Amino acid sequence: MENLIPILIIAGLVLVALMTLGFILARLYKRATKEVSFVRTGFSGEKVIVNGGAIVLPVLHEIIPVNMNTLRLEVRRAAEQALITRDRMRVDVTAEFYVRVKPLAESIANAAQTLGLKTMNPEELKELVEGKFVDALRAVAAEMAMEELHEKRVDFVQKVQQVVSEDLLKNGLELETVSLTGLDQTGFEHFNPQNAFDAEGLTKLTEAIESRRKKRNDIEQDTELAIKQKNLEAERTKLQISREEEYARLEQEREILIRKASQSTEIAREQAEKSREAEEAAIAAKREVDLKKITAERDIQNENTQKERAVREMEIAKQRAVEEAEIERRKAIELAEQERAIAVAEKSRAESEAKALADKARAEAVKEEESVVTVRETQRAEREKAVELVLARQLAEKEAIGLTVAAEAEKRAAEDRAEALRIAAHADAEKARLEAKGRADAEVMLADALARKYSVEAEGKRAVNEAANTLSVEQIAMQIRMSLIQQLPEIIAQSVKPMEQISDIKILQVQGLGAGQGGNGESAEAGNGSLADQVVNSALRYRAQAPLLDSLLAEIGLKAGDINALAQATGQASTRVS
Repeated sequence: MENLIPILIIAGLVLVALMTLGFILARLYKRATKEVSFVRTGFSGEKVIVNGGAIVLPVLHEIIPVNMNTLRLEVRRAAEQALITRDRMRVDVTAEFYVRVKPLAESIANAAQTLGLKTMNPEELKELVEGKFVDALRAVAAEMAMEELHEKRVDFVQKVQQVVSEDLLKNGLELETVSLTGLDQTGFEHFNPQNAFDAEGLTKLTEAIESRRKKRNDIEQDTELAIKQKNLEAERTKLQISREEEYARLEQEREILIRKASQSTEIAREQAEKSREAEEAAIAAKREVDLKKITAERDIQNENTQKERAVREMEIAKQRAVEEAEIERRKAIELAEQERAIAVAEKSRAESEAKALADKARAEAVKEEESVVTVRETQRAEREKAVELVLARQLAEKEAIGLTVAAEAEKRAAEDRAEALRIAAHADAEKARLEAKGRADAEVMLADALARKYSVEAEGKRAVNEAANTLSVEQIAMQIRMSLIQQLPEIIAQSVKPMEQISDIKILQVQGLGAGQGGNGESAEAGNGSLADQVVNSALRYRAQAPLLDSLLAEIGLKAGDINALAQATGQASTRVS
């Protein structure tokens, strides 16, 4: 037991010593990591610790940590600090440099020696090496134009990397890569016209900008023209397509209309044929009815004419008997008067004979006139018959022409709808021609009817003239006297118009002036009546138309200066006429 105690004490002391040594070693031992390595200097010289550790005695040793991570160092050059290219242009550049300490003992030692603790602070490291980066950027930019910088960014980056790499190795740094994150032209306001580089660059920039603006304007105008030209071609193409579609539609409609017109024409032709047959049948029936009617009317007119002729003959015979009785009565009266006046009796007898002859002649004239009337009525009936036949034929022809024209017009109208305006004009012309033909035919028929009418009237006048030419001289003279007697009142009225200028006539009863009456109490024919008669007779002698009236009255055997004889003759004439 006594031997074990010292052993335990020794073991405890050893354990305590070991623990104390371990604690001391733990406090003094420094380890390097993947991110941070360090360089120990002092006792036993410089030692670079990478992926390991070392005892660092507080008094004997000094350590410098070195950051092994990749550091991003951004360099920005813009505005007045912009880079100047080979073509004297200013460019704003933003570049990112990715650097790290090269994982070699020598490089770590160089980094620790030249950079110290700045590797642990990127901002301080940037301030230290930024000059190198800027110098490299300016050197490379001075060798390239602005367009080359933009177009050959990789070449620019590689050249910058080559220039910077050698300088960074001196500091133990390794340039992994360079990223050109920003590259643009510097604004106009940062160009200094007083600077030779800026003046030249500003001139080139202005020239390039204006040239490009002109080119851009040309391109814009050319583009606008091309767009308008393309739009025009597209619109033409659309219109062409629309026109083709419209043509196709019109062609289809034309074929449909032609088919419809053809069917309508066939229907119209059949209807016209049926209508024509019906009209012909109706016209034939109407013609037969009209012929029968005209025949019946003509027979009736002939019967009426015969009856009228018989009645007129009876009236003439009656009138003749009445006139003969009147003549006998007047003859007896005048014979009584002739006993008192031989001259008057002779004249009355002669006048009676003339009247008898006149009555006989008038009877013959009436007979002839009745014959003329019969002929005239017969001709009139024939003329009416011919006119009615012509009118019926004209009506039938007009109706047939109307149906033909209607069918033809329907046909032309269908063709017009199918063949457009040309066929319409042709149809109108054809219709006008048919109408003109119809009117011409109607006028020809009317002229034929008028010719027939005039022929019948001429025939009637010829018959009347022939009947008048068969009259004897005495009958003609009797007719002349009858006409003068009928016009005698008007002649006398016109002949006494000069007497209107006489304001008044005064008749004075003067005894012993002239022989007013004969001794036997008769009217003194030789003395021309009373004083009033003589005054009136004297006034008549001075009328303006005395010579003409005297000659006319002399033609019928009257004395112009005897007003009583004139009045008596006028009364007798009116009696005969009645």
